[in-house]
Amino acid sequence: MPTSAPSLRGRLLLDGGNLTGSWFQRTVLLICQHDSEGAFGLVLNRPSGAVVGDAVVADIPARLKQLPLLIGGPVQPGALSFLHGDHFLPGATVMPNLDLGHSLDQLAELSVEYSASRKILVFAGYAGWSAGQLDEELKRNSWLVQTATPELIFDSDPKDLWQRILRPMGGKFRLLADSPEDPMVN
Repeated sequence: MPTSAPSLRGRLLLDGGNLTGSWFQRTVLLICQHDSEGAFGLVLNRPSGAVVGDAVVADIPARLKQLPLLIGGPVQPGALSFLHGDHFLPGATVMPNLDLGHSLDQLAELSVEYSASRKILVFAGYAGWSAGQLDEELKRNSWLVQTATPELIFDSDPKDLWQRILRPMGGKFRLLADSPEDPMVN
């Protein structure tokens, strides 16, 4: 089944206030793959409170062990994924100079190769959609689609990323960004 919309690979999906009560409430997702077979994304704003060394038992470089571990989504919470970016990354698959990986060996290799500009985010779990499912959610206005930048992905505090993107949109989105997660607390 062909996708009815253009690929969203390399774009951000945000809860625009229509996902209240769901696992995806107030999330910011980076879509890493989107085609006729479905979609794969990683939540950028769900810190786990752990570091990679707490979750990975393999012998990995100390630099990796100290990286924060993000919760990439509700699917396969034990699955490891990572994003890595650099100023020049030929063959990047997500967007220019941003690549996705799943291999612990590849992650370890990246951490020992020196590059002052390399950035890495590590995730447990992911968000996934079957063929056409994400397109249907978009038709129902479940998500806001926004442009992704390396700065938003790597240089933002995950705790306020959702608000940081919504506020400049103004109007109801600024109100939504500034409202408490639980309106009863207001």
